[in-house]
Amino acid sequence: MLQRSWQGLRRLISGVPGVSPVSRSLHRHLLLWLLLPQLVLWLAAAWVTYDVAARYANLAIDRSLYQSSRALARQVKPIGNGLFIDFPRAAQDIIETDADDKVYYMVSAPPGQFILGNNRLPAPPPITKPVLDAPYFYDGMVGDTPVRVAALYLAYGEEGEPQRMLVQLAKSRASREGLARRILIDTALPLSMLVGLMSLIVWAGIRAGLAPLARLRDAVKDRAPNDLAPIEIESAPDEVRALAKALNSLLAAVHESVSKQRRFISDAAHQLRTPLAGLKSQTELALQDIADPAKLHDEAAMTALKARLKRVHESANRSAHLVSQLLTLARAEPESAAAQGRTRFDLAKLARELTAEQVPRALQAGIDLGFDALGAREAPVEVEGNALLIREALANLIDNAIRYAGRGTEVTVRVRAEGLHAVAEVEDNGPGIAEADRERVFERFVRATHEGSGCGLGLAIVKEIVERHAGSVSLQPVQPQGLCVRLVFRRAR
Repeated sequence: MLQRSWQGLRRLISGVPGVSPVSRSLHRHLLLWLLLPQLVLWLAAAWVTYDVAARYANLAIDRSLYQSSRALARQVKPIGNGLFIDFPRAAQDIIETDADDKVYYMVSAPPGQFILGNNRLPAPPPITKPVLDAPYFYDGMVGDTPVRVAALYLAYGEEGEPQRMLVQLAKSRASREGLARRILIDTALPLSMLVGLMSLIVWAGIRAGLAPLARLRDAVKDRAPNDLAPIEIESAPDEVRALAKALNSLLAAVHESVSKQRRFISDAAHQLRTPLAGLKSQTELALQDIADPAKLHDEAAMTALKARLKRVHESANRSAHLVSQLLTLARAEPESAAAQGRTRFDLAKLARELTAEQVPRALQAGIDLGFDALGAREAPVEVEGNALLIREALANLIDNAIRYAGRGTEVTVRVRAEGLHAVAEVEDNGPGIAEADRERVFERFVRATHEGSGCGLGLAIVKEIVERHAGSVSLQPVQPQGLCVRLVFRRAR
């Protein structure tokens, strides 16, 4: 049992078998949850940086395109209703020759009718009433080359015949994207170094923070199976101290359970030794009497032999009763009780049937045994639990009453409903139990009287069974004399 308890503690510290190593390691789990947000934030920061860099690169390129389109517009001069193109080769070379990127231009009048340029540029977005002498910027394609275009609408002609001219100047977006990439690289490299440094700090912090858990694991792992002393981790954080306290509570419960089992085994051995020793001595004497033929015809010797055989029978009955009680107590233990099924049953019907079964024994003992349903015949008092164990508890109470109440007494069994609870009582008008002994009698092998042939386990079994069903048991005095044992269970909904 101790070995299984320590194995459970080690599983609690190390993780549950069958779970993947990543989810089983708290260190990896924390590291993953702390580094993943950093990675996501780093990617988001890189995207925002690139977007901002692209917008600022667009502003710079748009300003350059606007200045170039104004210069190009000045080379086309309106004369009356016509246009005079003063575009020398030197000015053309200035516009078309760019050390960094390819430049395209086009002049059309009316807009869309090509009159000057080196390529047909994409038309600007549809505008109902374009503002004259104000630039419009948009993205387009020249062949397979993505470009940034500046469009400028200008007016010319006579007053009665106004006309419009469209000047377009485009530049490849390669320079813009290159500038945005350079800004991104210059920003991302220091940011990556900071993220890496922060990751190292987070890893070291997690390692230092989880060190008390490692010490707690070592404290549990290095212990012997029979070492149930409390775990001492006073310098650990509050969370680890809380875990250590929980483990200490578990160790204390295991220690108490082991101590109870040891005491129970010792007491059971002592209780069994007495009737078995008497049984052995009486059988030895009886065998000696039978071995002497002269005593077989001696009336006094035969009377003594019958008395010895009677004591043998009583010792055998007491041993059988003790073994039966020990088996019942073992069935009422938490592990055994949990393995047994629970059903819904009528407590009043169970108590009535059990009382009827015990009437012949009560009559033989000179006791008036009866059942008082208090209206339970018409309204069943249903509870949910193990009917066999609850029957054993009631049987022990009735057995105690028959054993100790004495001849000429009355024993009454009652069952009734009180709100959300079901109450079962076994009352007698015998000598009762002294107030000082009413708590002690629930302990194992404790008897309040030396009379009778009990073994001191009846009330201990009752308490064990009732507590397994989340109920309560109490002893109450009866006036002018007597004892009432009261069991309280939850009623089934």
